[in-house]
Amino acid sequence: MKSTRLLTSFFAFCLLVTGAFAQGPTISGTVTNKTTGKPAAGDTVTAVDVQQAMSEVAHATTDANGKYSIKLPGNGPYLLRATHQGAGYFIAAPQGGGPGDIGVYDVAAKVQGVSLEADVIEVETDNGQLRVDERFFIHNTSSPPTTQWSPKSFSIQLPPDAVIGDVSAARPGGIPTSMRLDPDGPKGHYSINFPIQPDNGDKDTMIQVTYSLPYSNGKYAFKATESLPADNVAVLMPKSMTFGSTSGATFNKVNADPGVETYLAKSVPANKTLEFTVSGTGSIPREQQGQAADSSTATPGSTPGGGIGEPINTPDPLSKYKWWILGGLGLLLVAAAAFLLRRPEGALASSPATAAAGPGGVVYASPGASSYTAPSTPAAKNAALLNALKEELFALESDKLSGVVSAAEYAETKAALETVLKRALKKT
Repeated sequence: MKSTRLLTSFFAFCLLVTGAFAQGPTISGTVTNKTTGKPAAGDTVTAVDVQQAMSEVAHATTDANGKYSIKLPGNGPYLLRATHQGAGYFIAAPQGGGPGDIGVYDVAAKVQGVSLEADVIEVETDNGQLRVDERFFIHNTSSPPTTQWSPKSFSIQLPPDAVIGDVSAARPGGIPTSMRLDPDGPKGHYSINFPIQPDNGDKDTMIQVTYSLPYSNGKYAFKATESLPADNVAVLMPKSMTFGSTSGATFNKVNADPGVETYLAKSVPANKTLEFTVSGTGSIPREQQGQAADSSTATPGSTPGGGIGEPINTPDPLSKYKWWILGGLGLLLVAAAAFLLRRPEGALASSPATAAAGPGGVVYASPGASSYTAPSTPAAKNAALLNALKEELFALESDKLSGVVSAAEYAETKAALETVLKRALKKT
């Protein structure tokens, strides 16, 4: 009997110790209303577990000074969401006990200073249909800064016969999350319930809609109408396809990419219909997008300077959007990133590559981390890994966009990384 009680006490002690070590850090911070410049009192702060379907795991409420304190249940990656006037604002839960300060904004159904920076329409053919990826980049330069949010935050007009696939939206500087379009008026008219937050530096809100269109006769006539004034409306397609502008605006050809035809209309008023046609078949060569145009493909006389080529430092009007247009390495690398983030402590000590999660959730990778030593604690390891992801992404993609990495080098590196990641996933 005595030994049974001792054994029971021992197991109870083990459970207490295990529970104590399983507890995560306490995060403290201040929620500030950036519209008024004052503390945001009475706002709810929620910890969200990104590895458990974004489930809510802890809550706190800000005091009169906007301060809060929240206990995380573990050391895994979490997001902190501050809810102000119904709209949510996210930050990554700081590692190592750093401050969890969050900025929020007041909300209004309509805000002055919201405009469409660009509508990028990417078309290609797929199994006898026309596949379209359309991305809307939305500015919010309101003063004072205010979030535009309502059940109809942004209106979208698609072709009436469009079959909608994926819909996603991303806050300024955030990653895309799945959304839905709500029918709003005549067929093809939709609205989206998503907060249009003030710009974060040069980062704005992005909404992406993927849809397919009937294409049995090998030609389709678009009638695009923007709900907001648009600085740019761009149409991208394979060089094997043909573009025709009929009415509504002047589209000019832009020599931005060697494997892609790009047509650009600027300063398009709201509610003005742009009519254009696309014909032919083909797919956009993903690995060539974003590379500098080869001078051998330039048409004599088509560029300033007597047809020699584009002048040095000539700005590319679509350069800002190439992060979203560039083809990624696919779901394999997304799975690999999740795998790396969940690996046990010490498993990264001999990793031959680091990975980076870029815009759109696409994961890129770069070699050269064979001498990497894993930090001693899970929190420090996660922080170091996330920093490495960000740095490697910008280094690799900057080299690609600037032409430092050739198409052959990029393809070779990509193939090698995919092999390494496949082997790593197989071992798990």
